Amino acid sequence: MSAIYKRELSSYFNSMIGYVFIAVLVFFTGIYFMAYNLYSGLPQFSYTLYSLMTILMFAIPLLTMKSMAEERRSRTDQLLLTAPVSLTGVVMGKFLAMATIFLIPVALCAFCPLIIAMNGEARLLSDYAALLAFFLMGCVFIAIGMFLSSLTESQIIAAVSTFAVLLVLFLWDDLVSFLPSGLSSLLSAFSFTQVFYNFVQYSMFDLSGLVLYLSLTFLFLFLTVQTLQKRRWA
Repeated sequence: MSAIYKRELSSYFNSMIGYVFIAVLVFFTGIYFMAYNLYSGLPQFSYTLYSLMTILMFAIPLLTMKSMAEERRSRTDQLLLTAPVSLTGVVMGKFLAMATIFLIPVALCAFCPLIIAMNGEARLLSDYAALLAFFLMGCVFIAIGMFLSSLTESQIIAAVSTFAVLLVLFLWDDLVSFLPSGLSSLLSAFSFTQVFYNFVQYSMFDLSGLVLYLSLTFLFLFLTVQTLQKRRWA
């Protein structure tokens, strides 16, 4: 797994995708941080993170679109399927490489609450809890994008389908409101954005929400492994 991780991590920087992804997130973080926290004087950095959810819907598909689709298009996936490493190790190596790329701008964001604290009132505990939720939410996005990338050899299809799924998750509350009340109340328990909203608006450490994020991440990683397993035996 470590060899896959190192290869994937270096490939993102060799192809400029890693640099572009980090630059986009840092750029928009700076804009929202300046607008909300420096200009408007809001003490909660979590509002900046909440606004970055929309940016993630566009940035994550660009990060994940080649994770599996490129291997399939260039036929190098056969080397992975026959390599002396488990498919779980292959998937985890690729996932951890993308999570590491995502962790870099998240780590840079960790300085923002400290800047607020140096210039006035700050809510460090709630901000860092929201930062943790933001990272785990991004990991769910990455796992979804990776799974969809494993279903096709076209990077464009992988990126568009990932964006479509993330958009559905973002609009989940509005979509389920059109369903019958019983079904709507049941599906509302799986609200993806409400978890993060609890951290931002109510400064509440939503442990069950974090468990939901982790569960979704492992679910889509498991589905990716099963997709590769099916292709191996096919």
